[in-house]
Amino acid sequence: MKIGCHLSIAGGIFKSIERARDMGCTAFQIFTSNPRGWACADISPEDREHFSKINFANAHMPYLPNLAAPNPEIHKRSVDTMTRELERCEALSIRLLVTHLGSHLGQGEKEGRERIVSAIREALDRAQSQTMILLENTAGTKNSLGTRPDELAIILDALDGNDRVGVCIDTAHAFAAGYDWRSDQNPFYEELASAKISPRIRVLHLNDSKVALGKCADRHDHIGLGEIGIEGLKKAVNHPIFRNLQTPVDDRRGDLENIEAARGLIIEN
Repeated sequence: MKIGCHLSIAGGIFKSIERARDMGCTAFQIFTSNPRGWACADISPEDREHFSKINFANAHMPYLPNLAAPNPEIHKRSVDTMTRELERCEALSIRLLVTHLGSHLGQGEKEGRERIVSAIREALDRAQSQTMILLENTAGTKNSLGTRPDELAIILDALDGNDRVGVCIDTAHAFAAGYDWRSDQNPFYEELASAKISPRIRVLHLNDSKVALGKCADRHDHIGLGEIGIEGLKKAVNHPIFRNLQTPVDDRRGDLENIEAARGLIIEN
């Protein structure tokens, strides 16, 4: 199992590799640009060179794009950003790009899903890239899409099973949506199997939750310090369908401590 965290690209994208190695990461995630803005700087030759020598990084889409946006201008900017991010990943030899699916903003789930499918299809067609897009499950906040496995499956099916689209599962999001990792009867695994998307899972964002079960809010906490707790996360991380991890940072604990906590959850076969 590969274990790591989301890392800063301050000082240059290639600096994230140094940070990953310093912490003993065997996987890590980055934003290739400012996650809270539309613009980005060019990828430097140095970034390209350093990333061409590794194969354990994935990237995450910025926060502003909304693939389900009913506003045509925002939708177009979102598609343009995804296209750009796919090409930036290609330049960095990154093969996985995680994306939030967005919000239909009250215009209806069906219409929102259709816009998501259209956006992904267009970005894949336009981008000069072989990077895979991973659909991340959501916490069930109002008007969000992709909360349940069957919702993710509808989008995957609408894309005709495109092998360049997969899934990223976030434990905090699923918990907030009502799936209890602490329980031996957690229906999430069965729903993943029923929706036939288990083989498409490439990344696990292993996060504890600051909010209680079913509260539908996206609030991450440190491993074992939130509402899911150490035993719940241990059950999740030892399930065979999961592979990679991500956690938060604040003054209670840093990335290195979270990586060590995640390693401590794994039961050796």
